[in-house]
This record gives sequence, C-alpha cells and structure tokens, in this order.
Amino acid sequence: MEEKTYTWRDLINYGLLGSVVTLYFGMIGMLELFDERILITPFLSLGDVLLFSGVIGIVFFAVNKFASSLNEAFKVGAVVGAVSAIFPIVLSFIATSELIAEQFVIRDVFVSVTDRLVEIYNFGLEPIVGSLVLIVAFAIVGVLTALFIKTDPKIERPLLMGIVLTLGIGLFSENVTQILGNLPAGIGRSISRLLFTNKALTIVSALIIFLLTAGITYWRMRRPTTGESRGFNFSFEDISNRGLNRAQMIQLAIVAVVLLLLPWMVGSFLSQVLFNVGLFILMGLGLNIVVGYAGLLDLGYVAFFAFGAYTMGILTTATSLNPGLGLNFWTALPFAILIAVMFGIILGVPVLNMRGDYLAIVTLGFGEIIRILALSDWLAPVMGGAQGVLKIAKPVFFGVEMGSPETMYYMVLAGSLLVGFVAIRLRDSRLGRQWMAMREDEDVAEAMGINLVQTKLMAFAIGAAFSGLAGAIFSARVNNIFPHSFNLLISINALSLIIVGGIGSIPGVIIGALVLVGLPELLREFSEYRLLMYGILLIVMMLVRPEGFIPAEIYKRELRADEETETEIEAQVTSS
Repeated sequence: MEEKTYTWRDLINYGLLGSVVTLYFGMIGMLELFDERILITPFLSLGDVLLFSGVIGIVFFAVNKFASSLNEAFKVGAVVGAVSAIFPIVLSFIATSELIAEQFVIRDVFVSVTDRLVEIYNFGLEPIVGSLVLIVAFAIVGVLTALFIKTDPKIERPLLMGIVLTLGIGLFSENVTQILGNLPAGIGRSISRLLFTNKALTIVSALIIFLLTAGITYWRMRRPTTGESRGFNFSFEDISNRGLNRAQMIQLAIVAVVLLLLPWMVGSFLSQVLFNVGLFILMGLGLNIVVGYAGLLDLGYVAFFAFGAYTMGILTTATSLNPGLGLNFWTALPFAILIAVMFGIILGVPVLNMRGDYLAIVTLGFGEIIRILALSDWLAPVMGGAQGVLKIAKPVFFGVEMGSPETMYYMVLAGSLLVGFVAIRLRDSRLGRQWMAMREDEDVAEAMGINLVQTKLMAFAIGAAFSGLAGAIFSARVNNIFPHSFNLLISINALSLIIVGGIGSIPGVIIGALVLVGLPELLREFSEYRLLMYGILLIVMMLVRPEGFIPAEIYKRELRADEETETEIEAQVTSS
C-alpha cells in the first residue's frame, strides 16, 4: 500500500480548521442552546456532542487523507484533535481576562459569548485547568475517532449503529415517551420510567440500548447472505419482479401492519410529521423521474405542486364568483393531476433543447412566475390572490371525513405506495431505459433511435402528475392555501432529499425525506438553526458520501469508479 505523505503544517492546518468550526458553534449560540438538552443523565448533553463534532469531522478527513497505518492514524488524530482546542481556549482567555476587558469588552460585540459558553469550553473549571482539560479531551476524541476509522468494518458498523441509536433515542425522548404512552395497560409508562429520567436516558438504559443495538447489528452481519438465508430482506424490486419467499412475505406483512397502525401508535403530532414526510416522498418520487432517471435538472418543480393544490381548491370550493363549482375531493382529483400534466408538457416544449444549468435557470423562472401569478390581482377572481383559496373540501371515504392527521396519513401513504410502484415499473420499462440513455448522453441516445422530444415530455408530464397529486392532497389537508405556501424552498427541499437519499433510488427518496423533512419537524426547539444544520448536512454528505445514503447502483459506480479502481490495484500489488 502506498504511503501517504504529510507535514506537521498539514496537521496544524486541519486542526485550526476544526478549531474554527468549534469556535463558530459557540459564537452563534448553538453550544449554549444545545447544552440545555440532556441526552444521557447526568453527564452527556447535546451541547457536548456538538462540542466534539467539529473535532470528529475534521479528524475523519485528516485520517483518510494522511494516515495509511494505525500508528499514523493515532498520530494524526492526536495532533489534529489537540490543535482544534486553540481558538476556544483563546476565546475563553479573552472573555475572562481583566486586562483585556479594560480595553475591549468582547461581549458587547459578540452577544453569544456568555459566562455559560466559557464554562462549556472549560468544563466548569478554572480557565488554565479547563484549557488543559480541553486540549487533552480533544486529543483523546481525535485518537478514538482515528482508531474507529481504521478498525475492522465488522466492528466499526455495530459500534456506530449502537452510538447513533442510543443518542437518537436520547434526543427524541419526548417522542419515544409519547409513543410508549399509547401502549395499553400502562406498559408504556413503566418502560418510560425505566428508560428516562427528566427526559434523558439513564446510564443503565443507554448502556443496554447500545449493547443490544451493537450486538444485533454484529449478529446480522455475521449471518449467511445466500439463498433462503437472505431472510427478512425485501425490496420493491422483489415485489414487482421476482416475487417473495416465505420469510420476506412475513416481513412484508409485519411492515404492512405497522404502517396501518402507525398513526394510532404515535399520536396526532407525529402523524402530522409523517404526513409531511409522505408529501415530500410523493414529490421526491416525481422529481426523481425528471432528475434521477431522465437527467433533467428542474428547479421549478413546486409549480406543479401549486397547480395540483389550486385546481383542487378551485374545483371543490363553491364561491359567489364560481357558484357552479363545489366538486368533492375524489371527483376533482383527476382534474388536478391532468392540469399538472398539461403544464408539465407546456414547460417541457420550450426547454427541449436546453441542458444542465440553462435548463435549471429556465425551470426556476417558471416556478417563480407561477407563484407571482397566483399572488397577483389579475388572477385573484379565480385563484384568490394574496388571500388564497379558503374552505377547501376534505376527502370523504365511505362516509368518514378524512380531516385529521391520522386519517390523512392513510391518504398520503396510499399515494406514496402507488407512485412508488409506478416509478419502479417505469424505471424497468423501455421508457425508463430511454430516460437513462438520454441522461448519459443525449446525442448518442438520439443516434440510437430514441425520440428525445417524446422522451423528455414524458418525463416532465409524469413527474408533474406525481407533484400535482401531492398538491391536491396537501390542499385537502390544510383546507386553505396561499401563494406563499409554494415558494422556491419547496423545490430545493425536494431536490435536496433525492440528492441526500440517492439520485435514481426509490429507497433513497424515502430516507432523504425522513432526514430532511422528518427530523427538522421533530427538532422544532432548535428551529432558529434549522437552515444552518440543513446546510451543514448537505456539505458533509457531498464530501463524505456524494452518491447519497442509498444510491442507485449506476450512480454509485460512476461516483466510486476511481476509488474501486485504486482499491483493485492495491489488492493486486499486495497479492503479488
């Protein structure tokens, strides 16, 4: 294996970068706010996790770049970790020095530099002692991170899963308690008292969760993976193409029962969160066809969402201006989808010869034009202008009005399952192969006899249909829609979730929606830093795993081709 070269200056530069990140989290008030959220009582808070996250992240990049052996990883982790403490120590010294305070009061300029922040950096100790402890703690975390990176994957993955799940349960303890509270006979409350104390995990419960998770993960990795022993592992492809074996059918039945009972298990608030996630899954599946399959970068996707919502609102709301309207939800739903399809084709026609950035700019402008038109007085008699469309009819299913979060969850669940199945069938069809050929190279695809005009218009039309369906369901849920509900951020969220989840991947869309839509909804107590954390996640994903959490195989091969070639060459050199 080729030795990686570096200098002390390289390690110091990486350490200073980690120090800047740690300082930044403190200077904007994140550390102090997050420190109030205890994960494991009495010693670990979310602020502690954030304090060490900068060190962990920068050591990860430094070790992967500079360390080719365990000894080198140990050295890199220790040095980079120790250097990462410099700027927080400097800030603590400036904030507590009486001599400097006479000339310059830092807290008059940086309002987030408080006594509490200094205590966090110094672990509640005297400045000199606390600074030494911070250096040692960062160095230890750096070493542990480096050793973790270089350890055997059979050990690394169980440990990582155990840590993530334990911290996740501690972070979402209120939601876990709410779910457990819905269990019968007071069982859930008893479990909650055993797990949590003052909304935080106890040391014993945290240790049990970690060991169980790590043990189960290790056991699953050790299981055979051939033949019938694949066991409880199925996918949409299995259902639609190959069929399921007995174990997979059992798993599918369990998943189906859980999905059907889920809203009554989690309560109204979490049902509303699941509804929001489901809406973005619907939009993500549609945009995945346009961007993931066909390779057409669409930044105005929210326009079709708006068409579906406004069509549903206009057709189901009887007003003095439109006394003849007032259809029910099910009658208006096909019209909402057809209107979205029609405008998808209208958008597709003028952009047939555009690619890449040019296509993105045109679609972005299209989305903004639709929002401005909905807001204008010109279309106010029909679309309501700034006042929007009010009193939209709720769907009624066999006499049951579906207006609550629990009942609307089933609506979006049915839509997501239907759209997911259609997307799978389209991907494996002749049209899907045409999309993928066009995505790789339009000129070659046209030379092979693919009609680019028809293929592009089909992508825009089908993607718009899925988005229109999501918009119609959204309007029925909220009952009142306004132009500001259809801003550019909706398109950005839909595009981001398929990038984070994995472009061209159906499971990736689901994971992306859970991460980028579900998690922020559950962390509303930190809403002022929502977009900051959103941006950090996108940056980290693009640096660490650009293909997404669950990428399509073709994208994974494209993005990891160089790494796989290098690995094969190293293996051949080692074997020879």
